Amino acid sequence: MDAKVTGEEERPATRIQRENREVILEAALKAFSGHGFRGTTIDEIARGAGMSKTNLLYYFRRKEDVYRAVLERTLDEWLAPLEALDPEGDPVEELRRYITLKLRMSRRTPEASRLFANEILSGAPVIREALETRLRGLVQKKAAVIRGWVGTGRLAPIDPVHLIFLIWATTQHYADFAPQIRAILGDQIDKPGFDDQAAQAVLTIVLSGIRPRPEAG
Repeated sequence: MDAKVTGEEERPATRIQRENREVILEAALKAFSGHGFRGTTIDEIARGAGMSKTNLLYYFRRKEDVYRAVLERTLDEWLAPLEALDPEGDPVEELRRYITLKLRMSRRTPEASRLFANEILSGAPVIREALETRLRGLVQKKAAVIRGWVGTGRLAPIDPVHLIFLIWATTQHYADFAPQIRAILGDQIDKPGFDDQAAQAVLTIVLSGIRPRPEAG
């Protein structure tokens, strides 16, 4: 969707159009994550973007189009680290990098994680097709990579799809359940180094379960 203005024939977008579109999506993300789809209006998004409703509707015809674009952008950002999983790399280091990036993204953009979670909990009415095609295909592709690592003894015997599910659940917890974490840890979560500490804890737990184990003598 980046290459065109929604509702018009496909043509390369100008730099200003791309920038305005990003401003709209950022404002929409804050509005939708705070008030949900039904509780958010085009006028509210336009105010957050610092532009008129008419100007916003040049880029997106309907509120549904803005909502879909925000979800698709979130999916693009989340899938990039998984897509980068290198079959030729060291398995533990590749998964270490993936987990670290995923946790960092969850902490950096909790609004995106919460919005996506709400869409899934409501049955994924808008993003379902992307989940059943693009997401499923990528997970199957990367599960085959992990399965290959297991087959050559470079990882412990694990189900690769459930490993990916575990990584998603663990890393996104820090965004989706941030109030619960704050209730338990207080202002510790605001201190420098908390993200690194959390990442190290998650890595230690996950990686200790996937490292290959020596055969019993």
